[in-house]
Formats: sequence, C-alpha cells, structure tokens
Amino acid sequence: MTTIELKKTLIQRIVEINDISFLKAINTILDFRTKEEVITLTPELRDEIISSKKEIEKGLFISNEELEKEVETWLKEK
Repeated sequence: MTTIELKKTLIQRIVEINDISFLKAINTILDFRTKEEVITLTPELRDEIISSKKEIEKGLFISNEELEKEVETWLKEK
C-alpha cells in the first residue's frame, strides 16, 4: 500500500466514525505528531545530505560492521 492509498483509506475510515471520544483521541495523536520539533537545515547541511545520499546510491560506503573491523585493526596496530 502506498502512502497515498493509506491516507485515502484512513480518511474514509475517519469519515465513518461517529464516536466523539475516539475522534478526539485521533485528534490528540495527530496534534502530538504535528508538534514535533522541525529541524531547519542550512543550505550547506542540505547539500551535504544530498551528496551523501548520492554516494550511498553509488555504493561508496562501508557498513558499520566493516568500520568496526577497521577500527579494531587500527587500534591493534597502535
């Protein structure tokens, strides 16, 4: 199910609800979700994220497990 399909399904289901307590509960959940702090990125941070995503798509990364092995090897050499 896509995001759009899920939204349509939820909207239809909410339209069919007549229980005011339940609707208030849904509203409380939605209010909580929309009150989350929004992080504002500088243009530089946004560019860095975009660049990082492109590197990941090209396979230019190592897994956490690989990194831990490299660090362990490096520490043993010290």
